[in-house]
Amino acid sequence: MAEQPNATTEERRRPNPNEKLVKVFDSEQESEAMVVKGLLDSANIENDLASASLLQETFPGLGGMIILVREEDAEKARTLIAESLQPPSANDSADEPDDDDSTEELQAKE
Repeated sequence: MAEQPNATTEERRRPNPNEKLVKVFDSEQESEAMVVKGLLDSANIENDLASASLLQETFPGLGGMIILVREEDAEKARTLIAESLQPPSANDSADEPDDDDSTEELQAKE
C-alpha cells in the first residue's frame, strides 16, 4: 500500500477496504477488542476494528466488535492473539521473588 503524504497514522494502519479482509477476532466487549487491536498495531499488522452489527450480511448472528486484517496477515495475527491469550506458565512465575523470601530477608537484616 502506498502511503498518502497527508494521511494520519490511523488511516495508514487500516487495511484498504477493497482488499480481501478476513475476521481474526470478535468479542462482545469493546474493551477486549481494543486491547487486541493495540496488540496487532504494536506488531505492525494493519487491522480494522468494526461493529459487528454493521456487518450482519457478512457475519450473520454476530454481535459486538470484530477485527479484520488482510488475508495474508491473518495467520500471523491469529497466532499473536492466541499467544497473548495463553495463561502465564509456571516458569514465568519462578522468576518473580516469593513474598516469603523477602520477609525472611527483612527479618535477617533486623
